[in-house]
Amino acid sequence: MSGIAGWVDFSRNPAQEHGIARAMTAALARRGPDGEGLWTAEHVALGHRRLAVADPGGPAQPLVHADGSGPRAVLGHLGRISNGRRLRAELAARGHEFSTDSDAETVLRGYLEWGPDVVTRLEGAYGFALWDVRREELLLVRDRMGVKPLFYAPTPAGVLFGSEPKAILAHPDFEPVLDAEGLRDILSVARVPGQAIFRGMREVRPGCVVRVTRAGTVEQRYWGLQVADHTDGLDATIGTVRALLETVVADQMAGQEPPCALLSGGLDSSTLTALAAQLAREQGLGPIRTVAVNDQDGTQGNDDHVYARLMAGHAGTEHGEISLAGLDLLDPALRAAVLGAYDVPLNKGDQYASLYRLFGTARQHAAAALSGECGDDVFGGYNWQRFPEWVGSGTYPWVHEGRPRFQGYGTLFDAGLLAELDLPAYEHDTHAAAVAEIAAGEHVADPAEARHREVTYLAHTRHSRVLFDRLDRLGMASGLEIRVPFADHRLVEYTFNIPWAMKSYDGREKSLLRAAMRDLLPDAVAVRVKTPYPNLRAGAYDQVLRERLAQLVRTGDSPLAPLLSADLTRAVGRQGAAALEGDVSRAALETALQLDSWLRTYRVRTAL
Repeated sequence: MSGIAGWVDFSRNPAQEHGIARAMTAALARRGPDGEGLWTAEHVALGHRRLAVADPGGPAQPLVHADGSGPRAVLGHLGRISNGRRLRAELAARGHEFSTDSDAETVLRGYLEWGPDVVTRLEGAYGFALWDVRREELLLVRDRMGVKPLFYAPTPAGVLFGSEPKAILAHPDFEPVLDAEGLRDILSVARVPGQAIFRGMREVRPGCVVRVTRAGTVEQRYWGLQVADHTDGLDATIGTVRALLETVVADQMAGQEPPCALLSGGLDSSTLTALAAQLAREQGLGPIRTVAVNDQDGTQGNDDHVYARLMAGHAGTEHGEISLAGLDLLDPALRAAVLGAYDVPLNKGDQYASLYRLFGTARQHAAAALSGECGDDVFGGYNWQRFPEWVGSGTYPWVHEGRPRFQGYGTLFDAGLLAELDLPAYEHDTHAAAVAEIAAGEHVADPAEARHREVTYLAHTRHSRVLFDRLDRLGMASGLEIRVPFADHRLVEYTFNIPWAMKSYDGREKSLLRAAMRDLLPDAVAVRVKTPYPNLRAGAYDQVLRERLAQLVRTGDSPLAPLLSADLTRAVGRQGAAALEGDVSRAALETALQLDSWLRTYRVRTAL
């Protein structure tokens, strides 16, 4: 996947401060262990870390195009352009000469031909920073669905940018500060596109380009989902879904080294495994590799590993597993590594720690992996997409469904602070703004169907943010590029407007996907009911969290202390960890502990 970092400043010369630009780029070393490049000029520094996957012999980046008068455009690129071959052919017909087959050169020459409008022609999962030397303009571009990350922080005379927050944090002029907006984003479980927790830092929103000139910084949208009629019948829809999946997986399999597959034994990951294995056989590549989580350790977990083994045997893959080894997921070093990969606090410590280990195992076998994430969002696999009490809740349905799992904030945090944050109003307002973007009620006459369209839009533009973040941050911390075929915009655009009655035509979740893939899956997998990702059920895990938080409260020197309830402090002083039993959920415990670690590790100043 690689990583980019840089700095534009129209009031000073970054070229004379190489150490800063190198530090920003070096912060992304885990994203790109195969090479590093840095290009500087009077007002710009652009760095790149390279992970060689599909194009191991590609050009060094940043990639520079020059003519007789000197450099014209400079590019730092990451990710994959799925229509790269077609674009190269079109550009060659227009007189462009290519020295490589790389996506980076395709993007650069596409810009030389079409200017900023090149973004409307690119397909895939990617991000890039492009400096136009003559125009003195920087473009920061993120793919349509936002699978690949890109952050920026406007400054009085330019911008700082990078693939992860840590690149911007490496610049001495950026101070890490947590304000009320950032804390709302941490506690609300409702990600808002563009927000990045740290004050003054932003994400390039999916489907957008940020243009930076002497006049300032402007974000423009080049793509978004639109409500439209779906005219295909059921059989044609099922056939189109299958054809799109085959195309998308073939695009993701292209390259000198085939990816492995992250296999849970569920419908989504099994679909990708079946299609990838079939394609590998057709191309004479031999069996693909699959990796899974084994939850068979006495925690009363799920049976994912059983179905993963069944699917692996059916598809003829080389299969491996990691064990969800109980309290090992509480190892402080492991938790610190996860936080260091993520840069922001988490509320699912055991899950993210096990994913970190899974991705590290996958990296031992391949530099890239296929993930079934987003399949539920696309085809309607979550209960909150299906059941009326959550669909019609009037807020983010996954938040409404999951409220019991996040109880305890009122016990942990200061009442005055929570009143100032006013999380219910924040949730209401951000939800209202989100559904207003799509205005489904103006295009769909049936209110129930309009709401289903809204929920699907929320899934793609809000819920998926969490999915993409964890795949990218935790995967790239192991040097693993994780590809998400279900997030391909061609599949998303086609399925978005399929009526809910058709998506659930047989009364089951993901009816269309089951029908489209029935011939390639074992019966037990094809009819399997969705189960959540394995989480530890061991009560001892929660007890350790309570003891750690109680110890933190008792010491009184935590940067979290000013945010905590005085009643909690007194109760812990009397009862110890027992004061945290009852209505304080695991997610609330994890959030508090992660906030403390994050404030300490990143030296974040609170401005609340």
